[in-house]
Amino acid sequence: MTLQGFLLLAAALFAVGLYGALSQQSIVMLMMGLELMINGLIVAGGAFWYYLAPQNADGQVLVLVAVTVMALEMAVGFAVVTAIFRARDVDTTDDAGDLKE
Repeated sequence: MTLQGFLLLAAALFAVGLYGALSQQSIVMLMMGLELMINGLIVAGGAFWYYLAPQNADGQVLVLVAVTVMALEMAVGFAVVTAIFRARDVDTTDDAGDLKE
């Protein structure tokens, strides 16, 4: 696969994530859209790193660390959303805006 193919995949992931983040009101769907956007950036970064310095494995390690941190971040985010839903029965961003008061 060429660099252009990877960049096209990254742009598609980012575009789908952006649409999902901007069009949904559910907190879970918003988080999924943000996750797709970050995955698009990681794919683009990993592709650039592979095509610019294929002899070094630094880019692969960085991508692996980024994906691990994202998985941890999403697990904590879903735990917070679940706790908010159980405590206040809030599942949309409009309702969650009232929690800051």
